[in-house]
Order: sequence, then C-alpha cells, then structure tokens
Amino acid sequence: MRFISETSSDGVREQLFTLGEIPGVLWTPEGATSARPLILLGHGGGQHKKAPDILARAHRFVAECGFAAVAVDVPGHGDRPPHEEYGRIATENQARVEAGAALAPLIAEFQALVARQTVPEWRAVLDAVRQLDHVGNGPVGYWGISLGCGLGVPFVAAEPRVRAAVLGLGGASASAEEAARITVPVEFLVQWDDERVPRDQSLALFDALASVEKTLHANPGAHAEIPAFELDSTLRFFARHLA
Repeated sequence: MRFISETSSDGVREQLFTLGEIPGVLWTPEGATSARPLILLGHGGGQHKKAPDILARAHRFVAECGFAAVAVDVPGHGDRPPHEEYGRIATENQARVEAGAALAPLIAEFQALVARQTVPEWRAVLDAVRQLDHVGNGPVGYWGISLGCGLGVPFVAAEPRVRAAVLGLGGASASAEEAARITVPVEFLVQWDDERVPRDQSLALFDALASVEKTLHANPGAHAEIPAFELDSTLRFFARHLA
C-alpha cells in the first residue's frame, strides 16, 4: 500500500492510496492511533471513490461515530483505466436494450462478472488497511447500493470479517445464490418506483438474504431518489452493530 496524498478537514483525515493497480481513499479521525470499526463503501455505477454520496457518508462515519471508512475505484471507474472487456460488454448491452431487451437482467449479469474481480480486490484492501495503527483489526461493515449492491452481495457473502451491511437498489437476477449465504444483519433499501431495478426483483433479493436480522426500507421515488434521512438510519445501524 502506497499513500500518495493526505489532507484534513473538520477533524477528518483523508489519505489517497494505491494498492497495486487499485486506487483508493481512507478516512479516519484526525490524530487516531488505535483500532476502530471500519466501513467499506461501494460506489454506484458511473461514479468513483470520492463521489458526493460516498464523501458525505464517510465524513459522517468518521466525525459522528469515530469509525474509519475506505472506498476504492472499481474497474473502469474513477482513476482506473478503461477496461476493454467491460467496455465492450456495456456497449453490447446498450444496443440490446435499444433493441427491446430488459435492462435489469443485463445489469445483473454484468455486475456478477465484475464481482469476480472486485471481491478479491476488496479483500486485499481490507487486509492492507487493517494493518495500519490508526485503523487496526476492529469490526468491519459494508455499505453499497446500486452497483455497490451488485458487487457487495458476493463480497459480503465471501468475507467473514463483515459483521453488518447496508445494501439496496439491486435485484435477485444474479445475486440470489450469494444472498442466501449472507447471515449478518442487513438494512436493505428499495425505491418503490425504481426505473432500473424491477420492484419484484428487489424484494426477491431481500427475501433471499439468510440474515435473521434484516430490515426493508422502502421509499417512494426513482432509483436515485433515496431520502436524505436514510443516511441517519445507516449511521444508527452501524453504530448499533459495530461500535
């Protein structure tokens, strides 16, 4: 792991890093020297590790909860170079949608393919970050919606260090088998009028989760219209399960 820059703002220390070919960012309380809970944040499609919603969540996790937070650019996003195969598939899928194909199954298949790369990458990031004195081996949580859910379900299913997860805006088309292996507490977000993920697919994914404790948060609105108050709920959820 190589740190390439460091800044501080309002008590939050931000460190940009690279781990091999993976660009990432770590947020911790300024002056932190001991172990603390860590949240891995999975950004949405077309976004990056410092997208506005990722930044907002990271800063509140650090400033209000004393947690650490980390995010990385997934392949083909942010500071990573274009991915030839993924780009080709995305172009083909767009043509298929324009020809009348359903969007949700194509998204699910594509995310399942990308997850084969991102799951081991994210596990390597956890390994490296938790070796730092100002992060340590505290409990781990995962937050990811939309693309962050499609990649997050197989990650949470495969990673025993994750003790709680917030997921949502994803469907069961390619994730039901992995969801059935998730047993940690889950808060799951659904937008009732989602134009990208059919409501029945979102509810099917929630139903497939094997968690004894799982809560469905359904709100009216389109895919990107999650109410701001859901961030407050996320903070309470992780504080309850990781602090």
